[in-house]
Amino acid sequence: MDYEKLRDTRNSANPYARKLGITVEEIGPGYARVVKDVTAEDANPVGVPHGGVYFSMADTAAGSAMASHGFFAVTVNASYNFLRSAKLGDRLTAEAREVKSGRTISVFEVRITDGAGTLLGSGSFTFYRLDREIPL
Repeated sequence: MDYEKLRDTRNSANPYARKLGITVEEIGPGYARVVKDVTAEDANPVGVPHGGVYFSMADTAAGSAMASHGFFAVTVNASYNFLRSAKLGDRLTAEAREVKSGRTISVFEVRITDGAGTLLGSGSFTFYRLDREIPL
């Protein structure tokens, strides 16, 4: 598997993540890391990043880790715990690691941290592997 090419494909073929400013930095076997700089457009009425920012980052990281196996997949279940808020201007990192790899169902744990390494939240994401290889 050419993980660099897969990373580039994940970045170019995901208009939703691109719109939010989420970029896949690294993909490896059962692993992915994505980043995002928090902007004023990400703020909720309280003035901190909207929960959807974190959830979208976590889902993108877990989906990219799932893609490391070479097949398209869809999220079938997800749970995310919001622990702390980031500040506008923070650079967020979401790292996904595989917990269970199956023939059709796989589970990933995701942690999101800020630039100082403070844990902002964590989640568990379950994916169903489709019978379609990712063309590279």
